[in-house]
Amino acid sequence: MLGWALLFAVLALLAGFLGFVGLAGFAATVAKVLFVIFLVLLVVSFVVRAVKGQSVL
Repeated sequence: MLGWALLFAVLALLAGFLGFVGLAGFAATVAKVLFVIFLVLLVVSFVVRAVKGQSVL
């Protein structure tokens, strides 16, 4: 998931550099959404492991 967010972030930077403003905005939005989903899943994973008594790291 984090890999996809990074891919869309790089795509947004590249599209912005080349002047494709609409595509850059869309790719940046997708990257932000994927990154937030990744963070939420990471926190949920930590909480579930902590409740089970397993190490979170």
